[in-house]
Amino acid sequence: MPQITLKNITKKFGKSTAVDHLDIVIQDGDFVTLLGPSGCGKTTTLRMIAGLETPTEGEILIDDRLVFSSEKGIDIAPDKRDVGFLFQNYALWPHMTVFQNIAFGLENLKWSKAKIRSRVDELLVMLKISDYEKRYPSELSGGQQQRVAIARTLATGPKVLLLDEPLSNLDAKLRTEMRAELKRLHLETDSTFVYVTHDQLEAMTLSTRICLMKEGLLQQYEPPMRVYANPANIFVADFVGSPTINFIEATGSNVNLDEIKIEAKGMRMLFTPISGSTTLRRSHPVSLGVRPENLRLGVDQGLPARIYSTLPSGMETIVKVQIDGQQLTSVVFGSVDYPIDMEMNVDFAGDHCLLFDRETGALLATGSVRIV
Repeated sequence: MPQITLKNITKKFGKSTAVDHLDIVIQDGDFVTLLGPSGCGKTTTLRMIAGLETPTEGEILIDDRLVFSSEKGIDIAPDKRDVGFLFQNYALWPHMTVFQNIAFGLENLKWSKAKIRSRVDELLVMLKISDYEKRYPSELSGGQQQRVAIARTLATGPKVLLLDEPLSNLDAKLRTEMRAELKRLHLETDSTFVYVTHDQLEAMTLSTRICLMKEGLLQQYEPPMRVYANPANIFVADFVGSPTINFIEATGSNVNLDEIKIEAKGMRMLFTPISGSTTLRRSHPVSLGVRPENLRLGVDQGLPARIYSTLPSGMETIVKVQIDGQQLTSVVFGSVDYPIDMEMNVDFAGDHCLLFDRETGALLATGSVRIV
């Protein structure tokens, strides 16, 4: 399986920069998700790897083979890069059966009929669509069409599979099912997957690494749980996580080498760093990030709060509380409900709170918070 290397990749459309000096290495067998809001450059990056878009500058290597170089004037055609591309709309031939759609690329490569039959049968079984081989795309559900599109893309045995938001046209239940199928397919094929999505839940559940982008710039490139627990900046922390992280705007001052005094409206806290070392000027603007699962309700001592709303879903309940006019979100696991306007104390559990520099947005430290 190949390694994909992007060196200083930049793509400009006129005066607009879609991708800005991107440097990443996608290892053999990785499932890398290009994640970010609309217009961040993720699809443009995928298309440049495929050869469907020409970078303005930089180099792209696939399996140690230089497929693009602005300096050397190299630009290998898409069909010579040994990559498979799965489009958002599947792009199945409507007048061909499932079997014919999957076999189409193999026929163009002049495979023998026996070899085509064997390869298509193998893919029909792998994608669990053997019963549909004589059907046309119009006779299939969205999930079945997607499986056919994946089978067709895998038929020629590409070293790399590129997927551009392939689940966006499916309903929520089917999307969840297909995530599990894609993750298993990645394992079974032992291929390198590069996957574009704006859905952070897809990125978290599928990826071996997340490449999170904003306005063409790389924000963080690490495994999903590393991105979640140690976001590089405020944007990353806010984009990854559901429900979204709580931010408390405050000022911070060093008390000693081990503690930082944090003051916000109605709140006085001490932050003890677990990782990262921080030297702050007096009353330095900071943001304290607290994940909803780390906001603990109903404690004996803590910050006085009032229940604003509760959203029970059976497995968990999302609870919004107000503290001196600031609204924070908590997740309580299990079937729990609270009356609106109920008063209770809250505090911050564990050592996974995040302290950010409000001026630069950068993560300063992770640690625990004690209310004083």
